[in-house]
Amino acid sequence: MLNRLQSLVREVAQTEVMPRFLDAVVSRKLDGSLLTEADLAAQSAFATGLPAIIDCPMLGEEMTAVEQRELWHYNEEGLWVVDPIDGTNNFINGLPHFALSAAYIKHGRTQLGVVFNPVSDECFYAKRGEGAFLNGRSLPLRSVHKYLHEAIAGVEIKYLRSGKLSSRMNTLAPVGSIRSLGSSTLDWCYLAAGRYDVYVHGGQKLWDYAAGALIFEEAGGCLATLEGDDFWSGEHVFSRSVIAGLQPQVFANWLKWIRDNQ
Repeated sequence: MLNRLQSLVREVAQTEVMPRFLDAVVSRKLDGSLLTEADLAAQSAFATGLPAIIDCPMLGEEMTAVEQRELWHYNEEGLWVVDPIDGTNNFINGLPHFALSAAYIKHGRTQLGVVFNPVSDECFYAKRGEGAFLNGRSLPLRSVHKYLHEAIAGVEIKYLRSGKLSSRMNTLAPVGSIRSLGSSTLDWCYLAAGRYDVYVHGGQKLWDYAAGALIFEEAGGCLATLEGDDFWSGEHVFSRSVIAGLQPQVFANWLKWIRDNQ
């Protein structure tokens, strides 16, 4: 199933997404965020192809909030969750940092996940209990012991709800440097690969973390939320905060600093 899922994600990228890259037709959703024809075409292609892998409904980013919540509520036994293009702003502006993401979720936890950057041809994938991989190579790609003050941190300051935390993150964060590249799904994968060391996000959507969190967890990473230690628990399915780190001791120090500064 995981091989078939990878093949489908690559096919959708090749047929629906990349032909529209650098020539995106753009509109706006009701919430003001940007939408392209590529998002809609990719989501439609996933809706057609995913049931042939596992026969269950699909929840996509470009559905209405009512549709999304109904699908989540009534399909605990199995549900596909898709982000047709994560990093739409990058895609529109010609920045080659975006991805397609597809995940199979059962009883609230992801069982299969694929994240694919078609520009770099990097396909990250995992099956629960069987490890995580990038184009056939086991993740993480590198594991270098660091202290927190040497760490590269992925930080999405815009969504940190605490003004205190966001202001201190800019000036006092005890890390080596901070990155914000505009694609949550790839943030997870960069963590899993060892390209980032730690991460924080104030509230990702379900389709932002569905595949990536599994890939990171299967790579041996540690993850929690701003509210609690069990990332997968809690009622905030559609907006879930993230605190994560690849090395346990660095993660523990990062977690403590963030919670002390909320």
